Amino acid sequence: MPRTPSRRTALQGLAAAGAAVVGFDPFTRSWAATATGRPLAGLPKLDGSVHTDDASLAADADDFGHIVHRRPVAVLRPGSVHDIVAMVRFCNEHGLSVAPRGQGHATQGQAQVDGGLVIETTPLATIGPVGPGSATVTVGAGAKWSEVARATLAHGLTPPTFTDYLELSVGGTLSVGGIGGQTHQRGAQVDNVTELQVVTGAGHLVRCSPTRHRDLFLAVLAGLGQCAVIVGATLRLVPAPETVRHYLLPYDDLRTFLDDQRLLVEEGRFDYVEGQVTADGAGAFDGYVLEAVAYGPPAGPAPDDTTLLRGLRHDPAGAQTSDLGYYDFLDRLAAGVAALKEAGLWAFAHPWLNLLLPGREAATLAASLLEDLTPADLGPGVVLLYPVLRESLHAPLLRTPDDPVSYLLAVLRTTPPDDTATVDRLLAANRAAYDTVHAAGGTHYPVGSVPFDAADWREHFGPAYRRLATARHTYDPRGILVPGQGIF
Repeated sequence: MPRTPSRRTALQGLAAAGAAVVGFDPFTRSWAATATGRPLAGLPKLDGSVHTDDASLAADADDFGHIVHRRPVAVLRPGSVHDIVAMVRFCNEHGLSVAPRGQGHATQGQAQVDGGLVIETTPLATIGPVGPGSATVTVGAGAKWSEVARATLAHGLTPPTFTDYLELSVGGTLSVGGIGGQTHQRGAQVDNVTELQVVTGAGHLVRCSPTRHRDLFLAVLAGLGQCAVIVGATLRLVPAPETVRHYLLPYDDLRTFLDDQRLLVEEGRFDYVEGQVTADGAGAFDGYVLEAVAYGPPAGPAPDDTTLLRGLRHDPAGAQTSDLGYYDFLDRLAAGVAALKEAGLWAFAHPWLNLLLPGREAATLAASLLEDLTPADLGPGVVLLYPVLRESLHAPLLRTPDDPVSYLLAVLRTTPPDDTATVDRLLAANRAAYDTVHAAGGTHYPVGSVPFDAADWREHFGPAYRRLATARHTYDPRGILVPGQGIF
């Protein structure tokens, strides 16, 4: 009987294979390139392909953060879900780590893997079918939320919650949570999933839901990829409005701004509530804009300004109101993102800070953190600050403060990637900010760049850690999935 190949043998074989497509030779028990580009005899047939060329490896050794660079030895572009099953099983056999990658929008190497396999989920982009009155839609993990929205809106339907940027993959946001301006009413994106199709770390294709393999379902949603690779999801749908009324309401006092935001989400007066912090000419971050949206028919009544704005303490002279098509509102960042890409700023480093502040301490914490922020350290980024209701969040691994209302503070920094001293300083500042917020009962929303070790993660998950660790042992017993998170 041939010996099981070592991880070193598999790595050497993969590293030596410089062609675009490689195959596994069952006789030498190692990887080798083929002149024809077809897998060698004996490999489980792949509908897609495995790539080891420099361009593919370099691309997947980077992400939107442009801070961490871990080079894989191979990239899978699957032609089917069964390709993922086959390759995860192969990686189990050889002790190779695996990381799924959607749109590569991570900021600190979370979806990178040093010396292992990256699975690009973008080919898994099927959507539908959707029919009039459908309660759900099943989509591939690689589908972008913009594509899902357009497909469902053709039938007057929409997912309930969106992140601000639509060009993210479904599998990517479901792995972290998916918080947006609708979360106070509709929950996070993970709260609007009725079923998942996943490939476990052991290489098993499983359907899971609240009633079927419930432990796996709850461990995958906001589980940071530690137990399974999401390959498909069934999403809840609700009636979509045709138009929305969009309000931008200025404030000059932080506590008043936060209190009015809290009033709006507790009353459910608006369908969407967010907010931004702005800097004055002297560089002080002491201006605030409450962003609120009311849906129009058929999802809601015609917006009435007097009713919606009653009792708010913004500066009415600076208020802006506009009526938009629903998709135009959802995709409102598109023009700004295009401008950033044209200017080369999309390729800058993004040492983001994303924290959830307990409502009872939000004004004090936000004031302290904003006092230390400078326009130079933010760069051409933005600062978001808005509330979510704990009662709307149900995924146990999406950790929030023990407070009925939490505030998401997102400092979306942008800085030149070659200025490593500044990047390191900002990462240290992120950690210091996290420590301050954590001491007050706040949590980390894990899409940003806060240096964490395994002990930090254990404390982050708190009483939910045992659930995640048990599921990890059950469904990824060799611990090959997503080492970039640094949880285990």
